This record gives sequence, structure tokens and C-alpha cells, in this order.
Amino acid sequence: MATYKLDKDAKYAKTHEWVRMEDGIATVGISDAAQDMLSDVVFVDLPDVGDEVVAGAAVATVESVKAAEDVVAPVSGVVVEVNSALEDVPETVNDRPYDAWFFRVKPAASLDAELAGLMDAAAYERFVAENAH
Repeated sequence: MATYKLDKDAKYAKTHEWVRMEDGIATVGISDAAQDMLSDVVFVDLPDVGDEVVAGAAVATVESVKAAEDVVAPVSGVVVEVNSALEDVPETVNDRPYDAWFFRVKPAASLDAELAGLMDAAAYERFVAENAH
């Protein structure tokens, strides 16, 4: 079974997104396990700055040589920044999944409850191990 890199400062969704809070802004990307399952990432479709996102809803798409998958918002809020560099070098997601963030969100008032529903790194590691196919 593969061992995946984790960001101990991030929270994780069961859909394999990570979120890291920095100065009141939520930075979102996909986990090392997710990029490994996808294989070689070839395209990323990002939301627009100003888009309202809802926790649990698809807001971006990541395509690989194997599949296209939705990127789901782990928290609700308004997109304040997107990582447009991924449009030119999407393979960064494979190389450095915790540096290759997709978008940043100014969280909604429901942030605390949404973060409480996510997993810490240790819980996510167990989740991935239990759900490996």
C-alpha cells in the first residue's frame, strides 16, 4: 500500500481536497493521494474570482490522462484568488500537491462548523488506508 505525503496543518475532505487556514483565508487543493489516483494531471479548470462556493459542491475540475474529477469546496465562501499558474503547468499538482493550491476562499460564517466536519491529517491517513482499492 502506498504511503502518501500529508500536510499536518491542513484539514481534509472525504473527496480528497485539503484546506489550510492562513490569515482568515482558506487555501484549497487536492491531496497527494488524490493526485496519485488521478495519475498525470494535464488540465485544471479553476473557478473565477468572485464566485460563491458552497461546501460539498463542485467548483473546479482536474483532468488527468486517466480521468476528469471535480474539485469540491471543503468550505463555503467567496473565491478571492485562483492559482492561474496551474493552467500553464498543471503537472505541479503531481509534483507538489500541497504547494499547488487551486483557489483561495474568504470563508462564510459557517466556517467553524465546516472545518469541524473535516479530518485532520491522521484521520485522513486512516481514511485513505481503509478505502484503498
